[in-house]
Amino acid sequence: MFDFSTASAADALAVIRRLQSAGFVAYLAGGCVRDGLLGRPPKDFDVATNATPEAVRQIFGHRRTLAFGASFGVIGVQGTGKEPTEVATFRSDGTYSDGRRPDQVHFGSAEEDALRRDYTINGLFYDPVQDSVIDFVDGRADLAKRVVRAIGDPYLRIAEDKLRMLRAVRFAATLGFSIDHVTTDAIRRLADQVIVTSGERIGAEVQRMLGNRGAQIAIELLADTHLLEVIWPGICNDLLQLDLAVRLAGAVQPPDFAACVAGIVASNAPRPIDMVDQLSTLWKLSCDQRDAIEQAVRHRDVILAADSRPWSVVQPLLMLKHRDTILAAAQAWALAGQFSVAGIDFCRNRIASWPADQLDPTPLLTGQDLIARGYKPGPAFKPLLAAVRAAQLDGEIRTQAEAIKLVEQTIVEP
Repeated sequence: MFDFSTASAADALAVIRRLQSAGFVAYLAGGCVRDGLLGRPPKDFDVATNATPEAVRQIFGHRRTLAFGASFGVIGVQGTGKEPTEVATFRSDGTYSDGRRPDQVHFGSAEEDALRRDYTINGLFYDPVQDSVIDFVDGRADLAKRVVRAIGDPYLRIAEDKLRMLRAVRFAATLGFSIDHVTTDAIRRLADQVIVTSGERIGAEVQRMLGNRGAQIAIELLADTHLLEVIWPGICNDLLQLDLAVRLAGAVQPPDFAACVAGIVASNAPRPIDMVDQLSTLWKLSCDQRDAIEQAVRHRDVILAADSRPWSVVQPLLMLKHRDTILAAAQAWALAGQFSVAGIDFCRNRIASWPADQLDPTPLLTGQDLIARGYKPGPAFKPLLAAVRAAQLDGEIRTQAEAIKLVEQTIVEP
């Protein structure tokens, strides 16, 4: 079920064996168990134990441990891998007065720890020493049924942490599961409360949904659960826009968050750049993410028609940092709308077949060249040099002498 050959898996196994040899209960917990049972490689391996944080630090030593979540019973144990193994003490949570995190925690049993978790498929434990699954919440049955179901009362689980609504959508979309109807009803009724969650957490969930396989399913589920209108207002005002958004999300291959958002925004938003700014604020996107989305939105039409546009118009776009996002978003839009991809193919062929010095040749003329010839620097330099560069890229001039002649024809005297 698990491959313990990777450094992170081997580290977790070593931690469990050490804790068990010291007389404690210790299991793999949560998402890694879910993924292992589904035959998917886990991204990380978390350990749950009845050892207190103090006991964990005493067993492994203070030099090897990090108390980065001790108030919630979480200790990091450094092993051979780059990242420490998270070791959490079994606990039950107190009230969640802010709808985001528990006000207090109480250390408890494995069963109590399972019952505090969000969904049954995430409430499983696995003992790698005994090769046994510990299931207090019928999580294995729901894995077999391919369903996301809240542990206990879904209203209580969601009231504890509103982000759980988005997590349900993400798990269903990325795993290809359905959401239990009782859980779905609870999400619909409480959807407008998701905004009490920080923008960073909402943004992180959206990125994981739209940046992975199942992005189109995520859009459908967000709309069905009424979450879409809360976290992405104004993007799908009718069924036609929703259908286009779903098709666009599915057309971004390989999955890419920025390209997916750009494709949908460029097609559905009445003022696309304003929506990019809005999402950047709502989801707390990085400057790099915002730039990638904006560039893809702004340059879509040029890329789609690149095979019929002057090379001097297309080439600068292919030199941008986010050209891959620009091309991916444009292709998704073309495929979703059943338009020609000739422009995109043209761009990719140039990138693949032209050497770097042909794709982006050294400018024939620079500002320093103009100054050396006696021209006074000023506002006219920028458009003048741009015109020279365009002529060079379009093959109208090939030498510096020709570039200087073009300048002389434009400006009579230095």
